[in-house]
Amino acid sequence: MLHRRASRRKTAGGLTQEEVSARVARGLTNRVPDTTSRSLWQIFRANVFTLFNAIVGTSFLVLLLLGQWRDALFGLAAVGNAVIGVVEEYRAKKSLDRLAVLNAPHARVLREGEIHDIATEDVVRDDVLVLRAGDQVIADATVLESSGLEVDESLLTGEADPVDKDAGSEVLSGSIVVAGRGKAQVVRVGAESFASRITADARRFSLVNSEIRNSLNRILRWIAWVLLPVAVLVVNGEVQARGGWQAPLSTEDWTSALVGLIASLIAVVPLGLVLMTSVAFAVGGVRLANHNVLIQELAAVEGLARVDVLCMDKTGTLTEGGLVFDAVHPLAPEPGWEQVLAWFGAEPEANGTARCLSTVFEDDGGLQSVSTVPFSSARKWSGVSFDGSTGAARTWILGAPEMVLVQDDASWRQPLPISAPGTPIPHHARELSRNDVLRQAGDLAETGLRTLVLASGEHLPGEGKLEQLPAALRPVALLTFREQPRSDARETLEFFRSEGVRLKIISGDDPRTVAAIARRVGLDVLQGFDARSLPEDPLQLEEVMGANVVFGRVTPAQKRQMVEALQRRGHTVAMTGDGVNDALALKTADLGIAMDSASPATKAVARLVLLDGRFDRLPEVLAEGRQVIANIERVSSLFLSKTVYAIAIAVTFGLLQWEFPFLPRQLSFTDGLTIGIPAFFLALMPNPRRYQPGFLRRSLWFSVPAGLIVTASLLTLNAIAPLAGTATPEQVSSASVLTLSLVGLWILSAVSRPLNAGRLAVLVAMCASLLILLNLPLAQEFFLLARPPDGLLLAAVACGAGGGVGVEVLARLHARVFPAAEALPAGEGVPAGEGVPSSR
Repeated sequence: MLHRRASRRKTAGGLTQEEVSARVARGLTNRVPDTTSRSLWQIFRANVFTLFNAIVGTSFLVLLLLGQWRDALFGLAAVGNAVIGVVEEYRAKKSLDRLAVLNAPHARVLREGEIHDIATEDVVRDDVLVLRAGDQVIADATVLESSGLEVDESLLTGEADPVDKDAGSEVLSGSIVVAGRGKAQVVRVGAESFASRITADARRFSLVNSEIRNSLNRILRWIAWVLLPVAVLVVNGEVQARGGWQAPLSTEDWTSALVGLIASLIAVVPLGLVLMTSVAFAVGGVRLANHNVLIQELAAVEGLARVDVLCMDKTGTLTEGGLVFDAVHPLAPEPGWEQVLAWFGAEPEANGTARCLSTVFEDDGGLQSVSTVPFSSARKWSGVSFDGSTGAARTWILGAPEMVLVQDDASWRQPLPISAPGTPIPHHARELSRNDVLRQAGDLAETGLRTLVLASGEHLPGEGKLEQLPAALRPVALLTFREQPRSDARETLEFFRSEGVRLKIISGDDPRTVAAIARRVGLDVLQGFDARSLPEDPLQLEEVMGANVVFGRVTPAQKRQMVEALQRRGHTVAMTGDGVNDALALKTADLGIAMDSASPATKAVARLVLLDGRFDRLPEVLAEGRQVIANIERVSSLFLSKTVYAIAIAVTFGLLQWEFPFLPRQLSFTDGLTIGIPAFFLALMPNPRRYQPGFLRRSLWFSVPAGLIVTASLLTLNAIAPLAGTATPEQVSSASVLTLSLVGLWILSAVSRPLNAGRLAVLVAMCASLLILLNLPLAQEFFLLARPPDGLLLAAVACGAGGGVGVEVLARLHARVFPAAEALPAGEGVPAGEGVPSSR
């Protein structure tokens, strides 16, 4: 306490260098600890040292040691998965490390009687900040001196109105000085500051909630449980097929058994699906980047396609931010009133609202002020007195009607126009009264307009009486200002409504103003809900969120609670915003979307950033997300059917004590033709199918029976192979490759439906490639393929055709159980009362 009192006595000239050094030594600087994201080593370890990478890597090394490099092609997919995973998460880490609430690279401080520009992290507690219009406050501070000082705290609180700051009041880090000047003494720095505390949770690393990634992780966990039993069965089957455990096995037999084991294990792991998903996400991110949409994390590409509730901040999202001049509504014009408005707009310390006047009224410098009263958000008016040489009244007041017209003085009764604004005042107009003016101002405010009154008087109060209005004020005109809705807001909201997405507008502004803006962008809402009345009980909060569309006076903590309430009701929630007050809600939402005007903190925690601020980019994001989800679901059926038949073949052949029918290189051959190559093209083709939950269920419903059909076909072939004539093991494997390829191509044709020119071309190309490679000597030598005897060849084709018929029946049944989702007709997407755009 003694130290703090002593420091405050020395604020006239700021801190000395010795006092600064003492505070630096005690750690009282404005540095923010950066320990919330994972290190590069932790990222590398998490993406490389996994169970499946261990299996694949070990298998790869074993095959290389055995000299079987042709069977080790699968290692390339594993390397691709690891590289993409490390790069993706490292990009997310860099984004989080750059998280900073402050745009200003330097701060202006007073030290030893001189003003210095220093780095923001070099500011210490008790420093005196020199604040001017346009500055951003870099640490929490107490105002020492104020000359019309106003700050915009909308990035922190969502409240669009500037806040007047007098001596003794507190300014928060992250707020922006919009008018006036002053000095403030720093009281909290670094992690203790308001901006750092509000974004602390946002800085913690987390991955976006991705249904595709979650489903893949679930599949991989299931596979992990079956790998060991499968390995035991395959090893036993390989050994028994070569004479049993008691018989002495040659080195060649052990090598063949080991290669068979590796082939079975690698076939079970859907490495290509993980890689293809990463590629689809990456390509989607590049496409969106070409439309000025930055993807902070690749899996966020799918996010908007799954969203069924879109929560929006008003300022900066639905509106362009800031106010624009709307109109003059004359009451009793006096000579020179337009020049007076020009002076108020051009005054250097004018607040943001008054500055809007300069776009309409041009100041010619003809008015010379004698005395002024700066605007204060406490009194809500400003005043000026002129020398009277221009013929205009000497004193003018500009401010809120309810604060300026505080008494009904008969001395200023004038005719009140009843005609449209801007037309001559009729002589037969009724008499003007305070209530008439306030009623007209209130009617304008109800439409979402901000209203000021210009009044004339005799003289300004003397020094020390700034809170007193001049006597006998005469209202001259009402002035209205409005927030400018984004030109693309109405069309974009209509699009989401037609797609079945519920809309919620959440703002820190007055709920009446927010509701008025909502009506202007097409939402049919009567009034907004005041968040100061939000219930504490979670269940009641969920009910309120379901019953209302527009919310005003919402705090940052409430925004996050509201998003969580929607998520508890089973919704997938997207949140748009641009302020620090939106950061926690964006982090909590399933998909956070930041506008171009957003603070660095908000951009860093958002999954998507609209770089050009165009709200109408979101439909493009939705289309890209739909394409990714629909195509990954399509190709997942290919990869998972392979996983199923790999497990089923390993188990059945192991139990029957048969050799595993394929070499790893032969599986690479069939995988490439029936899964890998076509999946690459299918994953990147346009696909506008509407999103439906249950991606994994639908995929498994097809892939599990399809994999069993493949297994049955191969079991049948290998069972009748001894009856089809004398055949070498190489010829039996080649016949198995043919059967697997035929059934696999039929599965490819099933998942490619409905066929279009692109998908048909892929299917035809794969069939042609199969015919060419089976008859190409170089391919036969590399993949150890040999022409089977005629009887075995005919059996392989028959088993393949039989499997194809089974797949066709399954495909038709699957189409009936899970019909393709189409876009909802316009007007049928959202239940009544859930953010429905008006037809007005």
